[in-house]
Amino acid sequence: MAGPWKDARSVIVSTTPTLEGRPIQEYLGVITGEVIVGANVFRDLFASVRDIVGGRSGSYERILADARNQAIEELQAEAASRGGNAVVAIDLDYEVIGANGSMLMVSASGTAVRV
Repeated sequence: MAGPWKDARSVIVSTTPTLEGRPIQEYLGVITGEVIVGANVFRDLFASVRDIVGGRSGSYERILADARNQAIEELQAEAASRGGNAVVAIDLDYEVIGANGSMLMVSASGTAVRV
């Protein structure tokens, strides 16, 4: 693949179906990225009540942000591997999974494109 799009971090990501001023030249297919955060993370988070300030847990928010970022990075890498330089129409989903709801899955999906 030629140009600056060799690096997955250079892949543009957007929740919109188009990119203003950047017409889509080719659609490369639907792609996904998933990250699962295990049970021990939740046990540690909820056991540490001291992190909660004003009804919010900084530790929990950081873990969610990290999982979300990893899922988006997977999208960028997949788009780059298909020759794309952008991912449009990104959708993020969060799902509790596991026997006792002890794991969290962050799923990102979108359409890889070349603009």
